Amino acid sequence: MDANRADDIEGRSGGAAAPAPAPAADKDRPAVDKRNTAVLGIGMMLLGILLFVLNDVMGKWLVATYTVGQVLLIRSIAAFLMLAPLIMREGAGPILRPARPGLQALRVVLSTVEVAFFYWAVSAMPLADVIAFYLAGPIWVTALAGPLLGEKIGWRRWTAVLVGFLGVIVALRPSGASLTLHALIAVFGSLAFALMMITSRLLRGTSDTVLVTWQTAGALAFGLVAAPFGWVTPTTLDLGLLGLLGIVAALAHMCVNRSLKLAPAAVVVPYQYTQIAWAILFGWLIFGDLPDTQLLVGAAIIIASGFYIFTREQRGGA
Repeated sequence: MDANRADDIEGRSGGAAAPAPAPAADKDRPAVDKRNTAVLGIGMMLLGILLFVLNDVMGKWLVATYTVGQVLLIRSIAAFLMLAPLIMREGAGPILRPARPGLQALRVVLSTVEVAFFYWAVSAMPLADVIAFYLAGPIWVTALAGPLLGEKIGWRRWTAVLVGFLGVIVALRPSGASLTLHALIAVFGSLAFALMMITSRLLRGTSDTVLVTWQTAGALAFGLVAAPFGWVTPTTLDLGLLGLLGIVAALAHMCVNRSLKLAPAAVVVPYQYTQIAWAILFGWLIFGDLPDTQLLVGAAIIIASGFYIFTREQRGGA
């Protein structure tokens, strides 16, 4: 539950010295609110993932002509223009002096690496293939939750993590002819994405505006450094698409950040599996790509492992 929302609920019980016994409905209200916020968190994650896939489709289309640095540069400028009113409302203090600056900086690095690696991988691979590797994110989150978040991870979930890793190996097709640099880039990008999810959970007390502003700033800094190498002057249409890329990405990040604040990462992160359905659909409709059997089998293993982890979390088991 959102900490502020929990404080509001607890605050209602104060005041009178000897309050009347609360009705049964009031006693149940915190649990009901917790379920409602979890449902809202799931909805925000689903919307964020759809926006991310739309962003990915446009990105794959654009990186066929423009470099990753150029895409991130123009995308980030457009995102900042959209964020400007929110940044002004937030104020310079929270933006320039965020809480836990070291963790904020780590999150910026991870988010920049993740998005750069994604566009780098998708420039040479089908969209569904890259997203299949990113589906391993919840598995990495579970594996890292013990050492980084202090969560208890029992043998059942560790077994699910190992099975999920097997799914990644199957999807990678680890032979000399098929194990490519771009496939490895996608795997490392998914690991960076998982670490970013964990840092987002640790920073859940930070406002969405601060998180997205610094995330966008990291991508902008990377774009400023990398864009001059291989610069291609965009057409008017492509310039508009590059700008739209930034707006859609900013909205997607805000949805995911809000999702992680409304509900635990273990509850909402598994819903990123909807990515593969959208990726297959859009990849077929727009690029004519269809995933092969081995990729689908690997993705199915990853998803099954992730859903098992999810159900264990819901039952409170380790």
